[in-house]
Amino acid sequence: MKLLVVEDEAKTGEYLRQGLTEAGFVVDLADNGLDGQYRALSESYDLVVLDVMLPDVDGWRILQTLRAVENNVPVLFLTARDSVADRVKGLELGADDYLVKPFAFSELLARVRTLLRRGSGQIATDRIQVGDLVLDLVRRRATRAGRRINLTSKEFALLELFVRRRGEVLPRSLIASQVWDMNFDSDTNVIDVAIRRLRAKIDDAFDAKLIQTVRGMGYVFEEPEDIG
Repeated sequence: MKLLVVEDEAKTGEYLRQGLTEAGFVVDLADNGLDGQYRALSESYDLVVLDVMLPDVDGWRILQTLRAVENNVPVLFLTARDSVADRVKGLELGADDYLVKPFAFSELLARVRTLLRRGSGQIATDRIQVGDLVLDLVRRRATRAGRRINLTSKEFALLELFVRRRGEVLPRSLIASQVWDMNFDSDTNVIDVAIRRLRAKIDDAFDAKLIQTVRGMGYVFEEPEDIG
């Protein structure tokens, strides 16, 4: 899947490109409205993440131009303009979704995936199963061996990251950026505490442990061979 991010704030733009690339997408980044509009019109994208307040040409005009030439690429507005009037305007111009800054990357990623499933016309993958662990991505619920596991939104986002990248050793820095939208500080133990709490919910009551510590590197989510 190929995405276009149009964002003039360099730090935010690079953050989005890195996060979406790590999530498996091919990402082009435009840092002004003219470049973003040209790319959106001249190249084929599966989705556009579009800021409103841009140099040269604003996001409203870019979206109007796309829809005027019957380019129906899904567009997600990502902007600091948070008034109801702005949201209504964006949707009425033809945007498919509207997310206000500051935002959680996990929420943006969920919205991107939802729009891509909707736009592809394919059957959405609403469940992920690893052994006896099942994630319901629509209801944001998890069960293991048929037992409901009550998770906070951050715990679910953390578990979803592990499940989607099972078998990979995930360093704390990546977990921090993907789930907490922050740079990793070696002096904080927020990641370790969160994983300890998640383990207590999904592993402690079961013989087969899914989350493993890789000393000096991070954590890995693996499916033990004896899980049916």
